[in-house]
Amino acid sequence: MTASIKDVAALAGVSIATVSRTLNTPDRVSPATRDTVRQAVATLGFRLSRIGQQLRGDRSRLIGVMLPSIASPVFAECVEGIEAAATAAGYQILLMSTAYDGVREQAALDTLLRQRVDGLILTVAHAHEHPLLDELERTGAPYVLVYNQCPHRPCVSVDNRGAARDGVAALITAGYRRIVMLSGAMAASDRAWQRYLGYGDALAAAGLVATPALEVDFNSVTLPAVVLAALTDPETRPDALFCGNDRLAMLVMRQLQQAGLALPRDIAILGFDGLDVGTLMSPVLASVCQPNARLGAMAMQSLDLAIRDDAAPVSRILPHSLRLGGSAAPVRFRPD
Repeated sequence: MTASIKDVAALAGVSIATVSRTLNTPDRVSPATRDTVRQAVATLGFRLSRIGQQLRGDRSRLIGVMLPSIASPVFAECVEGIEAAATAAGYQILLMSTAYDGVREQAALDTLLRQRVDGLILTVAHAHEHPLLDELERTGAPYVLVYNQCPHRPCVSVDNRGAARDGVAALITAGYRRIVMLSGAMAASDRAWQRYLGYGDALAAAGLVATPALEVDFNSVTLPAVVLAALTDPETRPDALFCGNDRLAMLVMRQLQQAGLALPRDIAILGFDGLDVGTLMSPVLASVCQPNARLGAMAMQSLDLAIRDDAAPVSRILPHSLRLGGSAAPVRFRPD
């Protein structure tokens, strides 16, 4: 198995930060420590990868940011938080988008690395198993995930499963029983899967049965005909629909209203994101709210500390909240 920077640190009896300094800025390390680390490197056959070398060269004061979309208000709010924190710390950001596409993830990362960024803030499709993240981990290169929630990666997020559970539990408390989840493609987003698990948790706790999620493309501008038919047919439509993000929720609201349904009388809608634009909908979009700008700012602050201290970034789980009523008003308050 290929040796990692953690293996070198353990063999040399020093910190990962000391190994990093020895390999990248040896003048900052005592001669005795340099010799110890270099001996461990030789023993293990450790080699810095291209990624590590590019991220650990002379400081550029540039931060690479890779997000699924820059058109989505969710990620736009996140970028505002990243940029404000980066500016305050003396950095500039380089931004790439991937459209939830794995091939584009690879290309975007390659592009950012060629710019010799000091560190990376990323949202990837699936954080648990990702070869590029494994390589960044192996070399000790600084990066922070934002929105992804993964216990063995540095990340800043909300508790996606817990937040979804709380939102769906609120629907149940409001009197809804036949609740279905509409999601973007789960193969393109680990957050979607975590939110589906939370949906299932809430139903199970109430003695109700979860159904498979209705999956659509994240970039869809219209609902597939089969999905729209299931949601408009009085014989098949649920009491309430939990949408994996606010964009999908607003898309559904528009198409159901165009089909002649009244919300929430015929069907309640709950989103996930807490976008301000949801308050401009009629009725107001009920949503599980996450602090998007703060997520971005905290990711940048964690990355900055890691870069300055040659240390591992700190993971953080930020609190969520609920915006209720409106499109998910309690059954007893729904207009006739």
